[in-house]
Amino acid sequence: MPDAPRIRPVNDRREAVDQYKLRNVHSHVRFGTASDRYAGWIGQIYPEDPYADQISTRKRTLKGKKFEERQVPIKSVHAYFQHFGVLELDFTFYRPLLEQDEPSSNYFVLSNYLDHAPDDASFLLKAPQQFFARTLRRGGDFVDNPDFLDAEGYVSTFHEPAVEMLGDRLDGIIFQQEYQRVADSPNPDANVEQLDDFFSGLPSDAQFHIELRSEHLLTDSYFDWLDERGLGHVFSHWTWLPAIRKQWSMCGEHFTATNEQVVTRLLTPRNMKYADAYAEAHPFDEPVPELSETEQAHDMVLDATALAYRAQAQNATLNVVANNRAWGNAPDLARTIAHRILDEEERQQD
Repeated sequence: MPDAPRIRPVNDRREAVDQYKLRNVHSHVRFGTASDRYAGWIGQIYPEDPYADQISTRKRTLKGKKFEERQVPIKSVHAYFQHFGVLELDFTFYRPLLEQDEPSSNYFVLSNYLDHAPDDASFLLKAPQQFFARTLRRGGDFVDNPDFLDAEGYVSTFHEPAVEMLGDRLDGIIFQQEYQRVADSPNPDANVEQLDDFFSGLPSDAQFHIELRSEHLLTDSYFDWLDERGLGHVFSHWTWLPAIRKQWSMCGEHFTATNEQVVTRLLTPRNMKYADAYAEAHPFDEPVPELSETEQAHDMVLDATALAYRAQAQNATLNVVANNRAWGNAPDLARTIAHRILDEEERQQD
């Protein structure tokens, strides 16, 4: 990473944060979001002109309810990086960049992003679930994934083209594994052995961060293995995971990524399923009290703030990745955490 810019006085940073200018809030924190093209962010992140006249729509159905998603064009990513320091791209979760040795549709989408993003943009990419999910949904059922932990397939169809395309703009790759019941997963030690076989076969030219969504697999041996391998633990605020503050205790209160970066993903309220959180948050244009004004939302903000100061103490950089479903509106969630970080900075100066 380049040297951090000089940090301005707190009041100046507060004025910028009020306008959703979330770059350079803190020397050890970068704010970003999970995906970026939400038309509900017009007036916050994207200007009315020209994006209000360039909106596309798509339909989706969740639990029998129909929703319309409104999107600004990919070229809006240039405006995005005027407000945020990092962007997590999650469309890569759904298919690799190459299929049968030919560029997939995701290859061209990623190319479009890179054409419009500034040269100093920083991206986190989601690795394809094809290589890290034990089971996949097919026809309404979950079936065993034949490509699970296929290191060669991952490298040739995703990793190598991603590194070649992004170069220095690639700041990390996130491997997300689905929730597994105890009866459906290996024991924790066997899980570590399987993961070690996979990651030992991967190149060392990108930083990897792992998000396991099964609490019973987050053991001392797992965190010791992350430390040994230099892999990052993703501090995820998600449906069935323990609170971030508990994850901090479970990991031994230290960060493990080789490049001294940390990722926290603020995704859904705990104990709330994806579809329910989506329905509450849609159309993603403002905070929703049922999501943002709860005790656990308050704790989530405090936990993210605490991680920021843990990162400072350990000379790491925290990437705060906000999601609409956690709050109703990701930019406002990021802004709320930014103000809380500045509150703590002022408290420490008193």
